[in-house]
This record gives sequence, structure tokens and C-alpha cells, in this order.
Amino acid sequence: MRGAKPDAAIEQAIERDGIVRAGERIIVACSGGADSVALAGALAAVRKPMELDLTLAYVNHATRRSAFQDECVVLRIGATFGIPVSIAQLNLDAHDEASLRAARYEALAGIARERDARAVATAHHQEDQSETVLLALLRGTGLDGLAGMRPRRPLADGVELIRPLLQQPAAELRHYCHVHALPYAVDPTNADLGGRRNAVRQALEALRPLFPGLDAAVARSAELVGEDRDGTERASLRREVRRALAGDEALHDVDFLHVEAAVRALERGGSGRFHMKPGVELEIAAGTVVVRKER
Repeated sequence: MRGAKPDAAIEQAIERDGIVRAGERIIVACSGGADSVALAGALAAVRKPMELDLTLAYVNHATRRSAFQDECVVLRIGATFGIPVSIAQLNLDAHDEASLRAARYEALAGIARERDARAVATAHHQEDQSETVLLALLRGTGLDGLAGMRPRRPLADGVELIRPLLQQPAAELRHYCHVHALPYAVDPTNADLGGRRNAVRQALEALRPLFPGLDAAVARSAELVGEDRDGTERASLRREVRRALAGDEALHDVDFLHVEAAVRALERGGSGRFHMKPGVELEIAAGTVVVRKER
């Protein structure tokens, strides 16, 4: 686990990262599983300081009997945090992954319009991002596929889909539920290897012991590709920092997190010295970047 209190770290990340915007009215997609329950709990924890207006939304796919048990879990979570719950039930002839996903998002967008909300939040996390990127690679993809799921994207007219947990490991979300004694359901269909995503999930499980940090690395790479593709200010600042280090032949073996600390300081208009690696510091002052080496 990262840090002494990973549950607090999740809440702090939501407040810090800017994916959730202060004052937003948000529909929180909650399936009753650990990931979405943790999302509901974390958003409820930052609701007052961020002035959020929250509604939980449960979409019943009507594909298994236990779905009504999941619905009860969502109602319990809503009651625990004093958050209203909206429920939608699908009636589809096709039950393939793509059809269910499209219908689910349409239902969530409908609830958002009913509630005059401008955002729908889902609990996609690091492992989900790894699966998405690998599936894209197996299909053959360009930059769009390598960027994976984006933290914010249009969902419907006037409604955005937001994913505040993309940088969070699934284990920390389960831990959040345990620490706060939040009930959650387990979806039995996750064990069905007939679905492509579940098959990819099993393959990644076999790789993780051999590649520690696999999911964090994929999530980070997808974020970088997406920001470069979108031409964001952060991507521009990141290139500025890396150019300064490369120009002084100091980029080799610099940890990504150290670069990001400097990038965030530039975003805030801050100043100071940032340790890059032994013998190398980056000094930021008045928006300029200077490499300092110990001789």
C-alpha cells in the first residue's frame, strides 16, 4: 500500500488531481462492487470541501438474479452517506459486452439529464486501464488506443464521463471499503473467461508477479500519451522539464515522479529546488528551469 493511510490518499488525490471539479453535480455510477463503493465513499468524504452534489446511479442489466442483491448494496451505501439513489433497468435482447456497455452509458446519461448533472463518475482504476490498453493493442491501435481511458471525455450532449480513480490500484479501493466497513458485492461473471476482457484480466494476473508495478506503469504511460495527443499545458511543461535535464545530460535514470513534482510546481507558478537524482537538482524560479549539479 502507498503511504500509511491509503484511504486518505484516495480522497486527497480526488481533491488534488482536478478530474473532479469543485461545485459539480455528479452522477456516481455504482454497481455495488468494491471499486464503485470506494468511489462513492471517497466522493462523499470530499463532498463538503469541494461543494459537490452527488447522486448514486445503479443500472440493473437484468442478466442475473443476484443483480437485485447488488441493488440492495447500492441502496445501503446511499443511506449510509445520505446520497439519493436512482435506479435504471435495461431490457436488451443482446447481452454482449459492447451492447451492455452502450446501454449502460445511455442510461447513466439519462439519469444525469434528469438530475441536471453535468458529469457521470465511474470507478475505473489502474487494472482496468491495463486491460483497456492491452485489448487495444491486440486489436491493433494508434495513439487513441495507447492513451487508454481518458480521465474526462464527452458522454452525451452536455454530460461528461469522469474517471477519478484511474491512477488507483484495485487493492487500495478494496482496502478503502474494509477500513470504512463498507459492504460490497462480488460479480460472479468476472470469472467467465468467455469474455475477452476477463481473459485479458487472467493473463495480466499471471504477468504481475513478474512485472511489479505493471499497472502503475501502464496507467502512467496512457496518461502521458493522452496528454501529449491532446496538447495539454501539463504535457508542454513536462517536455520543458525533460529538455532542461536532457540538455544538461542529466535525464538518464531520473524518476518519473521527480519530474512530475517539478511539473506541478510550474503549473502552480511555484519555485524551489527539486531533487532529481543523486547529484542533480532542478531549480525553478519565475517560471524558468535550471539544472544544478553537484561537482
